[in-house]
Order: sequence, then structure tokens, then C-alpha cells
Amino acid sequence: MANETAARKGFFFNQDNCIGCRTCQIACKDKNDNEIGVIFRHVDDYEVGAYPAVKGFHYAATCNHCENPACVEVCPNGATYVNEADGTVQHDDSKCIGCEYCVKACPYGHPQLVESLHVVHRCNACIQLREAGEKPACVAACPMRALEFGDIEELRAAHPEGVNELPFLPSASQTNPSVVIAPKEAATEAGAVPVVL
Repeated sequence: MANETAARKGFFFNQDNCIGCRTCQIACKDKNDNEIGVIFRHVDDYEVGAYPAVKGFHYAATCNHCENPACVEVCPNGATYVNEADGTVQHDDSKCIGCEYCVKACPYGHPQLVESLHVVHRCNACIQLREAGEKPACVAACPMRALEFGDIEELRAAHPEGVNELPFLPSASQTNPSVVIAPKEAATEAGAVPVVL
């Protein structure tokens, strides 16, 4: 069911500015005190083309706080829900039964089961920091200012070159993600493959 809130929030990612340093990933992990293996914001490296014309790019991904979140749709207990005040997807640990329906439903592979707690955790767009007037940890930490967070329609207007899907990502038509990406040219080409360093 679509969330009709006028203040729906989301992320902007400037791919040209991203140097793949993973500072956003570390800041997120530190802020959430995640155990080993649990990462809410992750930076992946990709390459496209063939030698000698290979190009590379980085992609910093987290929960897209979708307008039609598949994770919310399948949660049998109401543990994953949309915050009506800002449209972000939130999670109530006390209602979570660890069934992992949300994990399997998300086309972006974002929600993660925390084995030691047997509950799912996820990016909540640093709702506590935002309520205190601060930016999400990943946004504040980025040394290249490649990330922004705010009203998704304002971000789209401020970055008219932005898109919400790229060839290596799932189709945006599935969930209408609240993300605006200013893509590198290489990221718009078909055939990108992950690079494991």
C-alpha cells in the first residue's frame, strides 16, 4: 500500500563524488553497534567493459525507504512498518519473530537477521539522530559529501539529473525506492559486475 505522506524522506547519492572509502559504512556500523557481518550501509565496487576499456564505479547502498516497501507488505506481525511522519521504514524489535519474510521480500537485500538476537535489524535512517536535529551518521561522515538526506521530492528537484534505478539494480517499479542517484557514466552501462578486492 502506497504511503501518501507529503514529507517522505530519502537519500541522494552523488556517484561522481564517491571514492569508495567506506567511511559511511564504518560510521553506520559504529552508530548502530552492529555485530560482525551485519552492515546496514555498504559500499560495493563494480566494473564494466572489457580490457583494455574497463571502467569502475562505487555504489553506497542502504535501505531505500521505499514508497511501496515489500518488507512491510510481508511482515506478519507488523514489526516492519512505515513511519507516517516521514515515510521511512522502521522496525519494532518487540514484535519481530525472526521469520525473515522481510529479508526474502526486499529486492535490494537490505534487512538482516541478527542471529544472536533472532530479530531482524535494518537502517532506520538514524531516526534518533534526526529527532535531535542531526544528520544520519552516513551522511555526516562522508568526507566527499556524496550523500544527502531529506524530503525526497526536494532532493529530486535539486538533482534533476538523478535516477532511482541503474542497470545493476532491481527495477524501481517494484517498490518505488526513495533514492536519487546522480550516476557515473559507467554505472549507466549494462553488464556491470561486482569486484571483490
